[in-house]
Amino acid sequence: MSRRALIRAAVRVTGPYIERARRSGNTSALRSPRMVDRMAKVGRWRMLTAYERALREVPAYREFVEATPRVPLVRWEPDFSVVPEIDKATYVQRFSIESRCVGGKLPTQGVVIDESSGSSGTATNWVRGPGEREGVGQTMRAAIAATFGDEPLFVINAFALGAWATGMHVTMSLADAVIVKSVGPDVAKIRNTITSFGPGYRYLICGYPPFLKRLVDSADLDWSAYQCSAVCGGEGMSEGLRDYLSVAFRPIYSSYGASDLEINVGAETDFTIALRRALAANPGLGEALGLPNHSLAPMIFQYNPLDYVVETNRAGELVITITRPDAVAPKIRYNIHDLGVAVPMQQVRSALWAAGVRDIPPSTTALPLLFHYGRSDQTVAFYGANIAPGDLEAALFSLPELARRVDGFAIVASEDAEANKRLTFALELAAGETEPDNLKVVRQTLLARLAELNQDYREAARMIPTGLEPTVVFHPHGTGPFEGADVRLKRDYMRTAGG
Repeated sequence: MSRRALIRAAVRVTGPYIERARRSGNTSALRSPRMVDRMAKVGRWRMLTAYERALREVPAYREFVEATPRVPLVRWEPDFSVVPEIDKATYVQRFSIESRCVGGKLPTQGVVIDESSGSSGTATNWVRGPGEREGVGQTMRAAIAATFGDEPLFVINAFALGAWATGMHVTMSLADAVIVKSVGPDVAKIRNTITSFGPGYRYLICGYPPFLKRLVDSADLDWSAYQCSAVCGGEGMSEGLRDYLSVAFRPIYSSYGASDLEINVGAETDFTIALRRALAANPGLGEALGLPNHSLAPMIFQYNPLDYVVETNRAGELVITITRPDAVAPKIRYNIHDLGVAVPMQQVRSALWAAGVRDIPPSTTALPLLFHYGRSDQTVAFYGANIAPGDLEAALFSLPELARRVDGFAIVASEDAEANKRLTFALELAAGETEPDNLKVVRQTLLARLAELNQDYREAARMIPTGLEPTVVFHPHGTGPFEGADVRLKRDYMRTAGG
């Protein structure tokens, strides 16, 4: 029997054991570095079988890879460098939904379709079958049990509902394991829920980080009278905001995922939070870990290497494969255009020891870590919406009163002294032009146009508290963030305050 046949047989044999362990919630094996290393090896074998299945059964993928050579095996280790990456632009938008599915058609039962919007505002549909949804649900339920224990839990789902992936999947995944009330990002409903059911429950509130801050600021609750924890996602969260929210929620964890892939690909733990803080306090630790030199502090998550193979390409972007064998629309080496890197736990522990960092609580598992630095395609996350320079450009230059007056623009992200996320659209006036007299009207018009063009922002705008909407600031030509700009070079559209 060939090595490939033996690998396929090994994947078939281990599959039932994996699913039984997942359903049981038994995580004892995850504490062993040797066992996690074996899981990672089986995960890469599962990736190989998922790739071969996609070649056989998915018309779009077969056409996309065309003459890609066979994946070589080096001492039982598949070399996936010959397999091309896929992403939204080159694969998803090029082929029909049906052709990206197994068998070239949508299954007629058990399928849930989510959507997300790209920078053009046109919805992108994502297809998930029952096996995938159950796999995600089992992972989420196991993570909730491992993190919050076996005592009853009252989950208040404050993620946006409807066709958006996260809110719906949180409800579907947890409904059979805990008490769930799905209210969306509505402060009044959450306050009424907590006061109606009272302090006898442990509450877990799930939502976007800026909404959780809005909830803390405006719910008019004595948070100390209730047991409240939080899980957030959709965008990054600073440690300053975590500290701010801790007056109401203890603990607070972030989850990493995307509509393109799955929700809850990775999750924060007490260990990853402490490691993130240690990175900020120990400049040499990042170098010891071999981390890339980015200006932003990474979010850090742990992930299951059986279900996800995480690679980093030459551009520093994460390339992720979902290895589950029952995907309706397989994701093989999918580039979501996020910057990041995966690091084995043993390497992290060695770096901590070498750097003399001894005050971090030990990790309860040996799962690998994913260091995430945000989007590489220059989008900024704001209240759960991804806003790209192309969005602002399209809105700006579709308004004649601004198109003639503005020569350039930048998106400036910041966080104020009260840990509120702020977003400024900096507009560079053309030479000889002056800012409009009716600034308030211009700002309202620009934001309304942005909402028309970007579905994510249109939905998110409903959650943004009054006074925290994006601001619009005009700068004379060649001043402010545009000072010293060289017209021969590409513009830097994304800035941080002071940058």
